[in-house]
Amino acid sequence: MTSYSREDLSWTSDLKETFDGDVELQDEQGHAIRMELEAEFKVGEQRYAVLRRPGAAVGEHELYHVSSSTDGEISITTIEDDDEWEDISELYDECTLPEEL
Repeated sequence: MTSYSREDLSWTSDLKETFDGDVELQDEQGHAIRMELEAEFKVGEQRYAVLRRPGAAVGEHELYHVSSSTDGEISITTIEDDDEWEDISELYDECTLPEEL
């Protein structure tokens, strides 16, 4: 398991600039699902998106990989590795949740 710290994360805005806050994904059956872009960031060379379903409570988010093809098309895909998902989720929470006094 890799351990990340706040210094490893850098905030980005590519998706916000491209999609203006809402992203449309497709589920396994091919149905469109609109998601709200909560945040986006990089850790090393890997980009991530934090998306939330409309109406979901704050803190109920989903994490995805973000990549771009050579022609600039953006792809958002599921994080398949459970350890990576857990590490990135913990890092995001650490960087966004208020510190306890």
